[in-house]
Amino acid sequence: MEWLLRMKDALDLIEERMDDRLDIEEIAKEAFVSPFHFQRMFHILTGMTVAEYTRKRRLTLAAQELAMSSAKVIDVALKYGYDSPESFAKAFRKIHGLTPSEARKPGVSLKAFPRISFHLSLKGDKDMDYRIEEKEAFNVLGKSIEVTCEDGQNLRDIPKFWAECNSNGTIQQFETAGIKGDLLGICLDMKPGQGEFTYMIAGQTTGGNAEGLSLRSIPASTWAIFTSIGPLPGAIQAVFGRIYQEWFPATGYEHAEGPEIEMYPPGDTTADDYRCEIWIPIMKK
Repeated sequence: MEWLLRMKDALDLIEERMDDRLDIEEIAKEAFVSPFHFQRMFHILTGMTVAEYTRKRRLTLAAQELAMSSAKVIDVALKYGYDSPESFAKAFRKIHGLTPSEARKPGVSLKAFPRISFHLSLKGDKDMDYRIEEKEAFNVLGKSIEVTCEDGQNLRDIPKFWAECNSNGTIQQFETAGIKGDLLGICLDMKPGQGEFTYMIAGQTTGGNAEGLSLRSIPASTWAIFTSIGPLPGAIQAVFGRIYQEWFPATGYEHAEGPEIEMYPPGDTTADDYRCEIWIPIMKK
């Protein structure tokens, strides 16, 4: 219940600041968590970044103001954070399918993006296996892409990236480079405010670089490790949701801002009994 009240306070502050600069540090403070953890939790639970949600809410309020008042378009644009009528019109059209001026016409159809609310799952009808481990820094070797969370694009691009690496010989190249054992899917360089990050398919290594592959270091961390059972990608995506909706609110931990790791053992990833793991870097609040 305390978690819900804190998140509600943070959402209240976001609503209060719709016509002002968004200060993510101040908003996260209302939820008693770090800015990184708040933004990561917000995205996992809603499927949107804080910036994306705020933009849609502002354009909803802007449309209502244009339809119900005689305010100038430039004034409404500036009020909701746009530097020019052109940038405002472009964003407005993307959401509503028409220009700001057309929003004044009687009977036009406008989109209304409602305010969200958070709900804590109290079902308790399914165990959530996890363990806490300390691990020293280690190196990984693999291939990466840049992805965005905008409109859920990451949920489409990452499975496609796995398919490409399996078909173009990248995974087979790992063995040549001396990588053996479980494959890793790693979310690196996460920028929650922009919803962008690097996704890397890799394996642990003690060697150096290999042609076509890049070397990255995973810092020493305390990890919360969760088990996912079921076909990919649905099963592991569901566990990610439960981590943020159920586990974090019920514990004294928050995200430590490091990389997140998916660990995939050999096996049939489409099988109902396929087991893999999610590694989340954590720290005490």
